Amino acid sequence: MAGTDRGDLTRTAILALLGTVGPLSRTEIARELDLSPASVTQLTRELMGSGMVAELDLKPSRGGRPAQRLGLIGSAGRALGVKVTADHLVIVDVRLDGEVLGSWERPFAPSAPDSLEALGDAVASVVDAIDDAPPLLGVGVGVPGSVEDQAVGTVNAPTLGWQAMPVGERLRRRLDLPVLVENDVNALAAAERLYGRGRTHRDFLVLTIGRGVGAAVVTDGRVYRGARGGAGEFGHFPVAPDGPVCGCGSAGCLEAYVGTAGLAAAARAKGVALPDGGAAAREVFAEAAAILGRATAGLVNVVDPEVVVVLGEGTAQWAHWSESFHAALRAHLLPGRRDIAVEVESWDDTSWAQGAAALVLATPFDAAGAAGEQGRLVRARLIGATT
Repeated sequence: MAGTDRGDLTRTAILALLGTVGPLSRTEIARELDLSPASVTQLTRELMGSGMVAELDLKPSRGGRPAQRLGLIGSAGRALGVKVTADHLVIVDVRLDGEVLGSWERPFAPSAPDSLEALGDAVASVVDAIDDAPPLLGVGVGVPGSVEDQAVGTVNAPTLGWQAMPVGERLRRRLDLPVLVENDVNALAAAERLYGRGRTHRDFLVLTIGRGVGAAVVTDGRVYRGARGGAGEFGHFPVAPDGPVCGCGSAGCLEAYVGTAGLAAAARAKGVALPDGGAAAREVFAEAAAILGRATAGLVNVVDPEVVVVLGEGTAQWAHWSESFHAALRAHLLPGRRDIAVEVESWDDTSWAQGAAALVLATPFDAAGAAGEQGRLVRARLIGATT
């Protein structure tokens, strides 16, 4: 089984590499991923057989035989990704190679009695609007809460007012499509694994800042979900027992200091406006960044990632965070880990939804079986579309 797992993960790495940097020769793939030429030949043959990779033009050579380049076939499949927030939905249409074909935003009231019907109607309207090619493999949904089993899709999300909400079941019934539901930060980590840092790092930490604070741990190429799908609730790391009250009801959570609401409260206490309120505003960010840096250092010391990737709408103000965050992080890391790279990626409103789509697009290479029966259905749709 270990050999099968490794093969599945390596096929994912090849797809991610081609999707990120474009067509490459087999020799270049072997060099980039530190694989043997024989392994690359075998794995790419399998990917070509499944209709996901094709031979393209010949790469010019300075001497000797020109190298045949391989490219990802985006037309092998597409997925819809849905990001659920407290007041709206973002839906994106994404090809297998990561290209976004379209995006939509819809108002949404999760506390409404018919919220799941409204969610299903919104997604169904997009399904009806898109073309038949590439074929639609399924729908991924990212939520700010815990999901015990992404293939079942029952959601507990206090910020949405949802307790044991059967999101997956209702959407599958409404859409007649495979549906995968996951914590939104874990979904972002799935996208990073396919199209981002997962191409070159097998162990990394995704940190998100914005309205909330989250973390996803990727170890040996897999997102760690925990016993009940609730891993990554970094925003509820306890900072101080007598701190401000968090949205979860506890006092002194990390999110209460560094989330959007916590920053706004700290700014009001100083009588300043964010983000451009002069020295006092910079002090608000610096204090929050130091708290976040210390907490992140503790997490890095525990899980030992190769790199920390920072994402989320809060990165728009990263210039105000950076110096204090890095100083606190380095000061509290174990000596051997103080040189860890921290990479802040660009962000837009569709990024969360792209992460949700990656849940589906990564499923054909889900060696761990996290997608369960829904993953089998996605694979069946992909095989049917490419044979």
